[in-house]
Amino acid sequence: MLKELVTRNRSYRRFDQNHSISREQLVELVNLARLSASARNSQTLKYALSCDAELNAEIFDCLAWAGYLTDWAGPEEGQRPSGYIVILHDPSIYPEAGCDHGIAAQSMLLGAVEMELGGCMIGAIKRDKLKQIMSIPDGLDIELVVALGKPAETVVIDPVTDDIKYWRDENDIHHVPKRSLEEIIL
Repeated sequence: MLKELVTRNRSYRRFDQNHSISREQLVELVNLARLSASARNSQTLKYALSCDAELNAEIFDCLAWAGYLTDWAGPEEGQRPSGYIVILHDPSIYPEAGCDHGIAAQSMLLGAVEMELGGCMIGAIKRDKLKQIMSIPDGLDIELVVALGKPAETVVIDPVTDDIKYWRDENDIHHVPKRSLEEIIL
């Protein structure tokens, strides 16, 4: 069951924008993150949520999409996320976030798959602009943005041949090369 969730949890970048996500669904995903492991149990993460179309459009403009797809500026209108969760670190609780934001994001994305949704962790962010748009208080650091929606693309896993870069074929299928178990276990 977990293997199936992990396998279905791809980095989706195109969504059915007409499929809405509720604030309650976003809160449920944040609760999964809250219940997840935290380095030193410091629990320094906080979250800013959006499922509002107008705010989502502003958030979208703060993000860079798919660095390996250099000729693609990101999803077009109609294929953009229906919700966002901004993962924040509060250094007043503990100075470092450690790996907590990655753990939180993965927990939320696995929960999204269980909801028949998908998402993408985004680290290429115009942080100052996003803090202003979302009225994020000074003293909180943006770690990641999790974009969420109903996937509107096919993502497949391929074995690594010569390159680890993801790519899209002539049918617009997104291919993600993964190293074999034999290669990664010493």
